[in-house]
Amino acid sequence: MFAILTAAKRAAPVAASSVRALTRVSAVRTYSSRILPTAAGASGGHSKLTVSSDTCRELQTSATLHSIIPYKLADIGEGITECEIIQWYVKPGDKVSQFDKICEVASDKATVEITSRYDGVIRKLHYQDNDIALVGKPIVDIEIDNPDMTSAEPAADSVAVPTSNPAQALPNNDAATEPTVVLADSVPKNFAVDRTSDVVYATPAVRRVARENNVDLHYVAGSGKGGRVLKEDVLRFVELQKSSTVPNVTVQEPNTPDQPFVQANASSTAPGISLSSASAVITGEDQLVSLSPIQRAMFKSMTDSLAIPHFRFKDEIELDALMQARQRINKYLAEQSGELTKMTYMPFFVKAASLALTKYPILNARVVAEAGTPPKLQFRASHNIGVAMDTPGGLIVPNIKNVQTKSLMDIATELGALAQRGRSGAIGSADLRGGTFTLSNVGMIGGTYLSPVLVDSEVCIGAVGKVQRLPRFETVEIDSRPVERVVPRHILVTSWSADHRVVDGATMARFAVLYKQLLEYPEIMLANMK
Repeated sequence: MFAILTAAKRAAPVAASSVRALTRVSAVRTYSSRILPTAAGASGGHSKLTVSSDTCRELQTSATLHSIIPYKLADIGEGITECEIIQWYVKPGDKVSQFDKICEVASDKATVEITSRYDGVIRKLHYQDNDIALVGKPIVDIEIDNPDMTSAEPAADSVAVPTSNPAQALPNNDAATEPTVVLADSVPKNFAVDRTSDVVYATPAVRRVARENNVDLHYVAGSGKGGRVLKEDVLRFVELQKSSTVPNVTVQEPNTPDQPFVQANASSTAPGISLSSASAVITGEDQLVSLSPIQRAMFKSMTDSLAIPHFRFKDEIELDALMQARQRINKYLAEQSGELTKMTYMPFFVKAASLALTKYPILNARVVAEAGTPPKLQFRASHNIGVAMDTPGGLIVPNIKNVQTKSLMDIATELGALAQRGRSGAIGSADLRGGTFTLSNVGMIGGTYLSPVLVDSEVCIGAVGKVQRLPRFETVEIDSRPVERVVPRHILVTSWSADHRVVDGATMARFAVLYKQLLEYPEIMLANMK
């Protein structure tokens, strides 16, 4: 009897601890009151311990409810319908928390990182590297352990974080600057045979070179900081692969991987000996490659532009007075301690366009043509002037917002920031949205007379060629008589294209003449600034 009483006493705390340990109640069945014997003191008598039905319940546990959420690709920019998967930061089976990076995608407008909104486990990746993901479609399946969240939001949209700072996508902030020169003795002698890691840090330009050479970046050892893969690493990997199978010397331009390369014997490449048609053998092969996100966007926009009748206008501008004004401004900036130390010609070109648009606002408008309604013109108050930039990933057109309210120094500062983000592949979607007018400075590369092509969201675009020093006639008075003489002048050719459906030739010509006047006489530009 004493053993039975002792067992009853021990059962009570065990039951209590079991109740605290249980996490889920699947069924509750109330039992009738039970009588348990208990000790009544030293006399050895018996009393009754009553356990109420509210205290004693039969409890059972069940497995924690899990739910798999298809995580959709959210709209990361205006009009974007698809993105290219640049790299995955996770793989099936990985645990993720809120705001953890899932993958990096590139659209025709920006490169962004997709982050998680949930705590859970990655169960499936719907795409591989370099696949095209559609906006609104699942990119990954996440298993979470919160059924309430699942019922409230059965299909979650991903969170897109613009890579506005290179440090957000790469381990250091110089990840996408100009190519780094790596000494030969500091480069790894042998590349890894196995995958170097599951996450590859490389810029879009490096990834493009890798795709063009059919190289998997996971097998390339990066020589940059933090294991970052550089362009030189990819090219060295390609050469290493070729040298292991082809005994001859390969000569190939690194910036033109799509071009056939010339393969020759080592003796034919000695100094003073040129490659002849007999010794050179073309070994290149045709390749069928997919368009990059920027190329796909360009393909679509330029195809749509074929429906716009273009009116073109070209004119020459003498820049001698502007050059002198710029020299004085740069001398002033050099004496200051600010971030801006030098001003290019582009801020003058952008500001002159804004001043001219103030007088001819139709060139800052856009055509609104919806099905079933007559076409209309939307006059836009903000002068968001786009500037075409040649970046490692391709041509992009970010814009400077509200140029009509900015000074030349403000414009120069923003242009410098955009150029830096463009070189590092960190142009955000906000920089690319809302453009109302475009200027393209192709003259930095070359060319004089240009024919820029409109996009359907604008009615006017301009392009400037290179500055040339050319002879021009000048009339001067000598002894009260007009005399003509030839003098050197710095000449810039501007080329304009306008939507001839809504802009007539006279308006375009008057705008171009005013633009010319503002640049040839900088004091007039200064007088019109607010």
